[in-house]
Amino acid sequence: MPSDLDLIFKAYDIRGLYPQQLDEDGAARIGHAFARWTGSPRIVVGRDMRVSSPSLAGAFAGGAGAAGAAVVDLGEVSTDALYYASGVMELPGAMFTASHNPPGYNGLKLCRARAAPIAGDSGLAEIKELARSGPGEAAATVEDLDILPRYAEHCRSLIDTAALRPLKVAVDAGNGMAGKTVPIVFEPLPFEVMPLYFELDGTFPNHPANPIEPENLADLQRAVVDGRCDLGIAFDGDADRMFLVDDQARLVQGSTTTALVAERLLKKFPGESIIYNLICSWTVPEVVRENGGEPIRTRVGHSFIKEVMAETGAIFGGEHSGHYYFRDNFRADSGMIAALLVLEAMSETGRPLSEMLDPYDRYFASGEINSQVADQVASLDKLAAAYGDGRQDRTDGLTVEYADWWFNCRASNTEPLLRLNLEAKTQELMEEKRDEVLALIRGEV
Repeated sequence: MPSDLDLIFKAYDIRGLYPQQLDEDGAARIGHAFARWTGSPRIVVGRDMRVSSPSLAGAFAGGAGAAGAAVVDLGEVSTDALYYASGVMELPGAMFTASHNPPGYNGLKLCRARAAPIAGDSGLAEIKELARSGPGEAAATVEDLDILPRYAEHCRSLIDTAALRPLKVAVDAGNGMAGKTVPIVFEPLPFEVMPLYFELDGTFPNHPANPIEPENLADLQRAVVDGRCDLGIAFDGDADRMFLVDDQARLVQGSTTTALVAERLLKKFPGESIIYNLICSWTVPEVVRENGGEPIRTRVGHSFIKEVMAETGAIFGGEHSGHYYFRDNFRADSGMIAALLVLEAMSETGRPLSEMLDPYDRYFASGEINSQVADQVASLDKLAAAYGDGRQDRTDGLTVEYADWWFNCRASNTEPLLRLNLEAKTQELMEEKRDEVLALIRGEV
């Protein structure tokens, strides 16, 4: 079994090194526990292209079989396709992936029927305890299902395909699952796709499949320039996150994409609510209000966003990290749907992406900066005391706002780190306050 279940069960998913921390016996135990916890007679299971994914998914199916559950095997799919299958089939789901982590890792993203989230306080802790004593594998009833054609049709149904015009699009799949899903989704659309690293390869031979890191987008930026593309699109390993590169090869922040998609949806569905997490730029709530919507601020993390979407009926939610959630997609995240909405907006306006994004270029952001600290709580208290004259809240870590700058500092769920995000009205002020706050966090003053 896994060397330490407490180590691999994280705040939102299950993740660890294979086979040292997560092996086939552990996967079987988790499959058995998940089937018992859901009580469902069928579970839908997908996997990414990592070397260990087939054997782990097979062991999970055996564990579920030992608990009396049959398995609907989707094979190699993206995480958002797994969520779609869970939604449309009304079954709990399990996706074997370690997302953007290095090749030696694997893990599980779990959901209840209709893609409802499962996190540490909404089921994961209970599943972990059940997995401690679960039996090994048994014969499982397995039904193979190719969900991707239906998933692709669903994604396209959320845009006006008749409004699309020919665009040249560079797509970096990072050797991840977008290499399989993009061709199926884009096949009937009038786009010329320039593929980068579409070969499924869980060793990630070209660059890490983590598009939030700028160095991993360098190849896509060159492709946009060399190919004279209208834009570039990058997906992470399991293809649920998406980042853009504009026609001038400039990197587009997740907050900016959130603002663009929010404005797009508010034009289609006036007056709706839009969710954004508390490290998104000030631009996001401003754009939502300017377009007649209601911005709703929430904590970082998919389970919180999906919960608030369910409570409020919000049509869309966006995170700075490149996750985009849609009410019409069972409130699940889908980088693919967000990308299609951007392409639809470009088609209808006839304007370059860089020109469309200019109105959102309002502030200067530090990006997320990690600092190792011995005592996270003490460090946050120190910051709160130092910035006592600012408007503070403790919704998720510490957020402090002033008239011309703000910051959020949050503790990592898995490491002794504090994560700082800071934004200001000028580049100079951002750099000054970034260095000032970091010095306090790192004990340099």
